[in-house]
Amino acid sequence: MNNTQKVTVELKNGKFHLLNGKSTDELNPKALILCSAAECAGWTIMGILAKDNITLKSLEITAWGELNTPTLKAESLYTKFMISYNVRCNNLGDQNAVSEAVRSAQEKHCGVVAMLRKIAPVDHEISIVSVE
Repeated sequence: MNNTQKVTVELKNGKFHLLNGKSTDELNPKALILCSAAECAGWTIMGILAKDNITLKSLEITAWGELNTPTLKAESLYTKFMISYNVRCNNLGDQNAVSEAVRSAQEKHCGVVAMLRKIAPVDHEISIVSVE
């Protein structure tokens, strides 16, 4: 069985933070790559939505990477990635714009996700709910 690294960031007070109050100092270098991808995608989404004056209630992004070794080693390499987007928007009308912003960030505009694609396949999933 291969080792999976996982990092979750959430938007709080206009900044992205690691879930559960962790610090990036606590992450190994391979997990930092996942953290960078999650934050880059998040900032890209926020930039796209700002053009339409859409604000979110919450945004949580989890990036997983599967390594080719059963335990984390210096020579471990990622073989695939998954990025999960969990979004709470203010109303039903924002859901389409939010979905398009996430898709656009994932597929076109996030440079770190594009770099991950050069390493291994990158899948994603989106969950959007409104609080209306």
